Amino acid sequence: MNNQLVEARSAAVIASSAPPKGDFWDIVLVAGIFAGIGILSWLAIGTALFNPLLAMARRGDWASLALRPTVLWLAMGSLLIFVRTLLWLWYRPAQPASTEESPPLSVIIPAYNEGAMVARAIDSAADAEYPRDRLEILAIDDGSTDDTWQHIARAAARHPGLVSVVRLPRNLGKRGALAEGFRRARGEVFVTVDSDSLIERGALRAMAGALRDPRVGAVAGKVVALNRHAGLLPRMVHVRFVLSFDVLRSAQSVFRTVYCCPGALAAYRAEAVRAVIERWETQRFLGIPCTYGEDRALTNFILEQGYDTVYQRLAVVQTLVPETYSKLCRMYLRWDRSFIREELRFARVLWRRPPALRAAALCDTTITNLRYPVIYAAIGLWIANALADPSSLARMLIAIAAASGVYSLYYLRSERSWDFAYGIAYAYFALFGLSWIFPYAACTIRARGWLTR
Repeated sequence: MNNQLVEARSAAVIASSAPPKGDFWDIVLVAGIFAGIGILSWLAIGTALFNPLLAMARRGDWASLALRPTVLWLAMGSLLIFVRTLLWLWYRPAQPASTEESPPLSVIIPAYNEGAMVARAIDSAADAEYPRDRLEILAIDDGSTDDTWQHIARAAARHPGLVSVVRLPRNLGKRGALAEGFRRARGEVFVTVDSDSLIERGALRAMAGALRDPRVGAVAGKVVALNRHAGLLPRMVHVRFVLSFDVLRSAQSVFRTVYCCPGALAAYRAEAVRAVIERWETQRFLGIPCTYGEDRALTNFILEQGYDTVYQRLAVVQTLVPETYSKLCRMYLRWDRSFIREELRFARVLWRRPPALRAAALCDTTITNLRYPVIYAAIGLWIANALADPSSLARMLIAIAAASGVYSLYYLRSERSWDFAYGIAYAYFALFGLSWIFPYAACTIRARGWLTR
């Protein structure tokens, strides 16, 4: 492979992956974001549109004021959004590793009943711009009952000497399949890729570049929807992914505490994984083996050792997202159950972080988690108010449009696509179609069968 060509392509990836800084529209969008945060706060607190909270304060009606969950959220949530925005703008991705400094790297792809898609995932890893003498790809068939093994075998035959295959005699679950791959891998860096995901050509060198810092133990890649044009639901989920995987993780990366390095694309320092593999593989919660949420769990184990976790915007993976409501609910239910479990662990891990990083992460996660009681209290009050005053429902719908419209400006700056409008649609969909998932996940936290891989 021509090294100069690789370096040129890497430079092109850097140029195309980051939003343009300092051009006219970038300045307009950033100004619009900050103006939007200020206007929303003013509308909610100081005008009659969402009830005159300031007027109640002036009258000394503190009881009524305290009953409004928006007071708590506006006081702390607005500050959090403002700080996150500053961190997002401050974030800079690490430079990709050069050909000479690229470490031995193992890509691990677990698959279960994935069919032909797993071959595309393997091919995308094999086509990555990475020195072949320092790259190995391990494809793990996790006891599939369909034709997944045939697709894995054919993909391996297309890349002799590069792809190794493992066929497990029975289904161990994704965590067990990954553990098998970790034990067999020889690289200094482990990269996990989901079997329904395609990495872009510069992703591996970008991930390796972030691990040049010896303090970094894990790296999160940027996840976008592969099938974003397949319908309204994938388009909305794609916008949500960009906001979650880029905006939030960019901010977390600045204080070097990314909470979850996603299974679709994550890189780990091999020695850090080997130190915790037994505890991670046999993890239990409330007496039940942990079968999902392996990515958030492993991130916690890495943080627990004292390593930092960061985000790499230049490492992009395209993953299949659900195209039906039922499959989307399953995905979110699995995510929320693992979020609850690992957030409890993270509360303990957090106190091992350096003081400055701990303070930043503590403020971020505390205010973020307050959104749950605030949101559900607000929904209850809106329902009660709507019975007495139907116009309050209209105010709620206007509030959602205004807040999601401002939030979608973050997507517009990152992607420069009119798809940002789907972010507004997603806000309504999440409220009326998905708000049941988190409380149900909390009530069924010990459930295993429905959603295990």
